[in-house]
Parts: sequence; C-alpha cells; structure tokens
Amino acid sequence: MNTSELADQLAAEQGLTKAAAKQAIETVVTAIINAATQGDEISLSGFGKFKVTSREAREGRNPATGAKIKIAASKKLSSTPAKAVKDALNPAPKKPAPRKKAATKAKKK
Repeated sequence: MNTSELADQLAAEQGLTKAAAKQAIETVVTAIINAATQGDEISLSGFGKFKVTSREAREGRNPATGAKIKIAASKKLSSTPAKAVKDALNPAPKKPAPRKKAATKAKKK
C-alpha cells in the first residue's frame, strides 16, 4: 500500500476529499519526522513506538573488491509494533475441538 492508496481509504472511510486525506497523512508523517529529529520517542497507541537509534562508525568491506572501507556513524528510525499489531500479524493457532469418543458396543454371541 502506498500513500495514494492509504489516502483513498482514509477519504472513503472518513468522508474526506482525497486531497484532504493526503494532506492529513503528510501532516502526520511530518510530525513524526520532526519529533524524531529532536530525539523524541513517538508512541501511537495500538500501533507501536518509533525511536531514533544510533550506529557507531565501523569498518566494512567492499563486496566487489574486498577492500576495507570506513562506514560512517549514522542514525535511523526504528519501530516496535504494539501488542495488537503483533497479535494481528501472528494469530494464535486455533485449538482443535476435542474428539468425542465413539460409543462401541461389543456384539454378544
């Protein structure tokens, strides 16, 4: 799903124009980016948390030549899904219904 498809769904469910729905999505994304830039943790109840993590500078190798290269330190936005999201993605397996024992009658001769 991309931004346009998400905006279409939001517009249909909330009675908005597609332009207004797209603007709302862009506003939310911008707010998340601005909060992350300031180092804040963003928590969306029922969806998950976003936070900035840092990676130290390290040494790597160019896979084509095998030459050593320096990889600069960087920051990234990591996310942790909420329990509701985890449960939706990984539903618990259904337990089979208990079997009823068939009544067996021995024939008498």
